[in-house]
Amino acid sequence: MSGLGYDGESVSDAVLAVSELVANAIEHAVGPYELRLHRTALDVICEVVDNDPRIPEIPPFALGALFPPVEGDRGGDLEALCALLSERGRGLDIVHELTGGAWGFRRLLGTKAAWIALPLPASGEDWFGD
Repeated sequence: MSGLGYDGESVSDAVLAVSELVANAIEHAVGPYELRLHRTALDVICEVVDNDPRIPEIPPFALGALFPPVEGDRGGDLEALCALLSERGRGLDIVHELTGGAWGFRRLLGTKAAWIALPLPASGEDWFGD
């Protein structure tokens, strides 16, 4: 993805978000599973497809609820993220935070896709580097 102009932090965030979607599919849906990438004019869309057409209940997201300040002089940081990651049932919260809310689900024929959208970096080049 660095060839597309994404920086290391963006790639790491995308990998973690997709990992959460894959883990959710494996834990809550039936396979086979498929990972798909699509490019639009503005985004790269990554989808995790499973064979369960049910869309999960989307939890309400509250600003600031994901990474609350820790005691002392520090705010929400790596320690807060590690605490969040150690709890079960927070996968969609993590996806929401890492993607800035650019994610969701869509139904397909007898299946569903969980997706994230990664805005293309403003590099002045097209996707193929021409």
